[in-house]
Amino acid sequence: MKKRKRKKDNIVEYGTISLPIPLINSIKKRIKGTGINSVSAYVAFVLRQVISSPNESKDILSEKNEKEIKERLKSLGYL
Repeated sequence: MKKRKRKKDNIVEYGTISLPIPLINSIKKRIKGTGINSVSAYVAFVLRQVISSPNESKDILSEKNEKEIKERLKSLGYL
């Protein structure tokens, strides 16, 4: 019988992403009582859903949406 070697490829490395505190607080409220144990876990879950969704349109943002996003980023101090 052959022995299987455990691959080291299963190890996941993590990085750091900064989020505005008001957004973190909103996420904490949203995940309360859901079984999701951290803001990081929730953000990873949501991003996986967005990235893996084949039905999402990859069209260029409309001018209105782009303007709204830029205004929101500016209000959060990113622009």
